[in-house]
Amino acid sequence: QVQLVESGGGLVQPGGSLRLSCEASARTFNTFTKGWFRQAPGKDREFVTATKQNSGMTSYAQSVKGRFTLSRDNAKNAIYLQMNSLKPEDTAVYYCAATQRRLITSELDNVENYDVWGQGTQVTVSS
Repeated sequence: QVQLVESGGGLVQPGGSLRLSCEASARTFNTFTKGWFRQAPGKDREFVTATKQNSGMTSYAQSVKGRFTLSRDNAKNAIYLQMNSLKPEDTAVYYCAATQRRLITSELDNVENYDVWGQGTQVTVSS
């Protein structure tokens, strides 16, 4: 069973930036569909961004489009989330998620379609 480990969370002021990392234990991680979700206190886990296996096609939630960027490093079995222009409403626990299932674009934002999750990393945006 593949394991995911996130890092890079922390406290940042509004307008600031953070870069999250997700490292996988599987050498075949490049063949997974993978991405990021987040969960704020009292709210459901929500989609942030995900990328299809192999194709490189990446989808973003409207709320982060233009501010967040997902990137991958296949040699390190890792993906990253560069977060710029952070807002207080971005405060949440951020989770890395993955699946070996081939998802179509419309399925990327559904939390139920992912079966491997990291432990989460806290991101707090506050002055």
